[in-house]
Order: sequence, then structure tokens, then C-alpha cells
Amino acid sequence: MKQFSIVLLFLLFLTSSCSSLKKTESAINQGDFDQAINIAIENLIDGKDSKRNQEYIPLLEDAYKKAMEQDQMLLQKWKLDPNPAVLEPIYETYVRMDARQNKIRPLLPLTIRNENRKARFNFNDYNSRIIQSRTTLSDYLLVNSVNALSTSNKIESRKIYNDLNYLEEINPNFKNTRSLIQEAVEKGTNYIYVNLQNQSQTILPARLEEELLNFSTYGINDQWTQYHNNKLSTLDYDYDLSIIIDRIVISPEQVAQKELIREKQIKDGFIYEYDTNGNVKKDSLGNDIKQDKFITITANVIQNTQLKESNVGATVQLKDNRSSQTVDRFPVNSSFVFSYIYGSVYGDRRALDATYLETLNPQAIVFPTNEQMIYDTGEDLKLKIKQILNNLRYK
Repeated sequence: MKQFSIVLLFLLFLTSSCSSLKKTESAINQGDFDQAINIAIENLIDGKDSKRNQEYIPLLEDAYKKAMEQDQMLLQKWKLDPNPAVLEPIYETYVRMDARQNKIRPLLPLTIRNENRKARFNFNDYNSRIIQSRTTLSDYLLVNSVNALSTSNKIESRKIYNDLNYLEEINPNFKNTRSLIQEAVEKGTNYIYVNLQNQSQTILPARLEEELLNFSTYGINDQWTQYHNNKLSTLDYDYDLSIIIDRIVISPEQVAQKELIREKQIKDGFIYEYDTNGNVKKDSLGNDIKQDKFITITANVIQNTQLKESNVGATVQLKDNRSSQTVDRFPVNSSFVFSYIYGSVYGDRRALDATYLETLNPQAIVFPTNEQMIYDTGEDLKLKIKQILNNLRYK
């Protein structure tokens, strides 16, 4: 059994090695040279002097040579192109070429035994070319961003923001990049003033007003959207978002009563079985034969239901301040029902389900105030307003 396990492990290892070699060869044949390099390096790290890894060395040598030749051809083409769009791929290519050789350098020397030679890798110092191409790209991105921000709309400002963040990533704190990033944020953000208008002729609870206007509780954070319920004099707001309470209706307090009758058969002792002669029947062991005795029990329930309902109607209105036009209106209707059941039981309580008895309260409670009803309705109103806000698309 032990020998079989060893053989099985060897076969699995051999299969895995062959599969990895085929993946490396396939990647080279498909022109995915960096993938081939990564597979070869991964195997050589585990044992560059191991006999089983010898085949990866010439594959690594071949993949590296072809990858570098491919990048050199691309660089030659891009350097002839006056389009500034090639500045980024030129810089990224130099970075990639430098990173590629730095992956291989720690493994050297690598010996190809069947050829009795060291593997050859043509390494270069790319530092000056990386810095030069990064500076050229940085200058272009900065100048382009400054020019674009002077006339950009919000969508373009967000694209510029992405360019500037890329610039900050490759060349941190380059000139005035960080101040331009902040400018792009300000120009790309929609600022929305939120206000609440109560046109219902009913006083709203103060805490409901506060919560309806507290947009941090809505969970609709957006990088490019800011909601303010306190207007800042230093900002020109793009939109006014009005929550208009049109209607508040609260029903009278009601108590509905009904009588419920429940019957149930339950076991109540036993009776003997008799034969035709009036004697108690016996089973095969000589014991008396008995039968369960059932009786019907009844319970009467006087059930009372306390009911009170509230309904709030509102409109969410969006006004574009740049055109002074109302661009969207959304009606919202929310309700809340207070329901409380209590009652009394007459008769045999065993006729009622245990779960029903647990939920049947013994006495009435105080109805919630109108203010509390309106507040509870507002919880549902907030959820519906949130759905509307999530679907809004600002220009």
C-alpha cells in the first residue's frame, strides 16, 4: 500500500510538471511571453538546479528574448507617433521591461546543462528612460488637465480627476497635481440643496423632520454627489431637491370586538371493553382491554382589536438650478397601521392553541399619539425616498 502511494504521488507530480511545461510552451506560441516567464520563474524558484526544472531555463531564455524584442518594436513605433496618447504606453513599457528583468535577476546564474552554458539575458539600465518618459507624460497630463478644467463640464472633470490620480500614482506630488485633483473634484461634483416643505396643515414631529433631511442615514453616498440641508453661501447648487409633504391623515382610534368559539376533542381517561356476556375483554396475556375516552371541550373568546392608521402623502421634486426647470417629480405614499389584540377567555382554555394564548394580551394599552403615528409612518417614507434617490441620475 505504501509503495502504491509513492508511485501515485510520483505520477501526479510528473503529470503536474508536464502540464506546467505545456502551459509555458503554449504561452510562448500564443505570444503571451510574460505569462510564460511567470510560469518558468515560479518553477525555478522552487529549485533552479533541479534536474526536473532544466527544461524551464531555455523556455525562460526564449520567452524573455521575444518579450523584449516585442516591446522594443512597440517603442520604436510609438516614438515616431506625434499623438500624445502614446506617452502613457511608452512609460508603462519601460516600467514593464525593467520589472521583467528584475524578476529574473535573483535567479542568475542559470545553467543549461545539456548545452554546457549559462543562460543569456540581455539586461539594461532603464532608470533614465523611465524617469524621462515619466516626466514627459507627467508634464503632458498636467498641462492637459489645467487646460481642460478651465472649460470642462462635470463629466469631463471626472475624467480629468482620473488622469490626475494616475499622475499622482506614478509621480507623487508632482508640481500642483494635488490642488488640481481637488479642483477636479469640486467641478465634477453635483451639489444638491435638500429642503423639506410641509403643506399638509399638520405639524410634523421635529425628529422626523431632522431624519428626513439627514441624508447620511439614507446610505446613498456617492463620490460625485453631495447633499446639503444647510445651504452654504459659497456654493452654487446645481439642484434643489424638495421633499413636499402634501397630506397627513390619521384615522380615529377604534376597537373592534368579536366572539370566537373553539371546540376540541381531548382524551379523558378510558373505558373497558365488554363481551356479549357483560364481562371485561382480555388480551392474549390476560390483561383487561381498555379504550381511550374522549370528550369535547369548548372555549369562548371575546377578542378585541385596537386599530389606528396613519397615511402620509408626499412629492419628491428635483429642480435644475442651471435651467430653473423642474426636471423630475415623484409621488410617494406611506402608511402605518397600529394593531393590538387583547381579550378574555371563558370556558376550557385547553380548547385553544398554545400559540394563540401566548399572543392574546390580557388588557388594552394606550393608543400611540398622533405624533408617534406620523413618526412611524415616516420610517416607511424614508425607505421610499431612498429608492427614488438611488434611481436619480444627475447630469
